[in-house]
Amino acid sequence: MRLKLSITKRLILWISALVCILFGAVLFVIRVWVFQALRSQAETEVQLNAQYMRQQNLPLLSRYDWPAIEDNIDQQVSDQLPYIVFYDRAGEPKAANPLVRTRAEILGRSSLPDDVRPGEPAQPVEKEVVLEGRPVRVLEVEIPIFLPESETKWASVKLGRSLEPMYAVRRNTSLVIILVGLGGILLSVVGASFLANRITRPLRKLVDGTVRISRGDFGRAIDIAPGDEVGDLARSFNEMSGRLLEARERMAEANRRLIQAEKLASIGRLAATIAHEIRNPLTSVKLNIQRVAEEGRADAAEQEHIALSLEGIGQIERFIKELLNYTRVAELALDRFPVEQVLEESLKLLREPLARKGIRVEKDYAPGLPPVLVDGDKMRQVFLNVLRNAEEALGAGGRIRLAADIVGDGGLRRVRVRISDDGPGIPEKDRDSIFEPFYTTKPGGFGLGLANARKIVEQHGGSIRLGPGDGPGTSFVILIPCEEAT
Repeated sequence: MRLKLSITKRLILWISALVCILFGAVLFVIRVWVFQALRSQAETEVQLNAQYMRQQNLPLLSRYDWPAIEDNIDQQVSDQLPYIVFYDRAGEPKAANPLVRTRAEILGRSSLPDDVRPGEPAQPVEKEVVLEGRPVRVLEVEIPIFLPESETKWASVKLGRSLEPMYAVRRNTSLVIILVGLGGILLSVVGASFLANRITRPLRKLVDGTVRISRGDFGRAIDIAPGDEVGDLARSFNEMSGRLLEARERMAEANRRLIQAEKLASIGRLAATIAHEIRNPLTSVKLNIQRVAEEGRADAAEQEHIALSLEGIGQIERFIKELLNYTRVAELALDRFPVEQVLEESLKLLREPLARKGIRVEKDYAPGLPPVLVDGDKMRQVFLNVLRNAEEALGAGGRIRLAADIVGDGGLRRVRVRISDDGPGIPEKDRDSIFEPFYTTKPGGFGLGLANARKIVEQHGGSIRLGPGDGPGTSFVILIPCEEAT
């Protein structure tokens, strides 16, 4: 079964392995170099010690004064130079320090040949000897001694230099190298973890972004600083997410319009049926009731019932008229109008109910507003529907605010009209449904006023929506293009 590792773990593993191999190689080279340097130093020192003993005892050797030579040997031996042995020309040991005078395995005979010549190099040899009951590694060298102006070996001297200090330094150095290596490995793992996280953190963000997109969340951008390939990938990813979000919004809008068109078609068929089946009989009923009322033969109670009947018939006729207006796709009679003029004309139609309730109207029109290309009658109907809703929602002493200015929207300049009131506002649960046909919260309403307003505004290439609902009251925002659509 194959082990599955994340990118972070694989990066940490490989970086740590490479750093460990590099550290190990460097520390091994250092260890070998240190040992070779110590060994070279020991060989040089033992050679110098042998030459010094040769030069110091040369006059005594010419007289074979072995007791004096042994005195000099005793002065030179130490822990680092545990034994010195002098041999005569026949290769027999003649002088040595007390530690090895009885040690035949150390004294032995001279290892130099009789025909050795001056200047021939002596090669030190590493060996292990037992001194004072313990094994000691020594570097042993024997050099010949020649009398002046003679090429025949007169004697030789053998020295053993202890290598224990060198091996102690080697052990200490190895311990230090191991500790440094462990510290380097620990630092390499920490550094590899930090580096791996730095590398994989943006990748994890990209993975999270793909997961969000797969769940339909296109709104959140991936926050990765640019500057490298991952940053460029994140930027491209954000651009792709933005385009997908725009495509989804356009698709949602297209679906909404398609559903709206299907609703209009269904309502249109229903309206045609209502107009055909109800309107004509209803007109006859209305005329007959009016004739009875005009004859004046009914008493007061009957006159009251007749008036209620006529009022009900009028309400039915208004519903049929609004329904036909909503379903009928009429051509627009476009002309250029100042938006302030259309607003003021709509406001005049509500002057009496506004004055009766004492509702204040505040106006804030930006100077220099361009005229808009609209059907004046239909746009007045839009403003009138919104203003009537505000008037009905307000109590005595309320306030309505009208504002108009210019905004940029999708490369076009648009006139933005805001109609606000300080009434009770629209509940959050109703905000998404108020533009749907037949949706109303008023007892006597038909739910077609705002739906018809949205249809008219969208026919003009604009939009109508609710403003932010943070505070009290209701605010409608209407955007109307300043330029004629091509």
